[in-house]
Amino acid sequence: MDARSLLEAMAVAERLKDVTRHCYTKNGRHESVAEHTWMMTLMGFWLKEEFPEADMDKVIRMCIIHDLGEAFTGDIPAFEKTAENEEREENLLQAWVDTLPGSVSGEMTALYREMAERKTLEARLYKAIDSLEAVIQHNISDLSTWIPGEYELNKTYGEDKVEFSAYLKTLREEIRWDTLKKIGEA
Repeated sequence: MDARSLLEAMAVAERLKDVTRHCYTKNGRHESVAEHTWMMTLMGFWLKEEFPEADMDKVIRMCIIHDLGEAFTGDIPAFEKTAENEEREENLLQAWVDTLPGSVSGEMTALYREMAERKTLEARLYKAIDSLEAVIQHNISDLSTWIPGEYELNKTYGEDKVEFSAYLKTLREEIRWDTLKKIGEA
């Protein structure tokens, strides 16, 4: 990627530092999309030994790019996002990706397709990490930042994304236990 293209791409990606998510940090500040992405990427790195058959470098690349569309639309919580919202985000993202240099554009388009189809181990891992990181962050944040629906959502969110892995099912159970303790049901 030539220097000017890199700088232009970085300027778009930098927007995610200011796009806030519904979730909060431990100290009561809205989490940014960039922070969520960083935590997911770190989680993927730490899971490498648990999934030796997976290309975890690819999983990490998926984690890095998964929410770039929110640089154009902002973040819409999963429990509020509609099919129209998703289509608009995908269209804006793909229009931008198409402007990137050929090799980068091609790799990103292929990764987004693989992520959407969720047929590969890597795509399933990325999606599980995405879901689990959100629940983990809720458990880290102060309970006063939760909305009423999150008490039940935090007990079950992401269960369908971990069914393919005994390790991830165990992790999901540990996260649920943290949720139950947090809300006073354990």
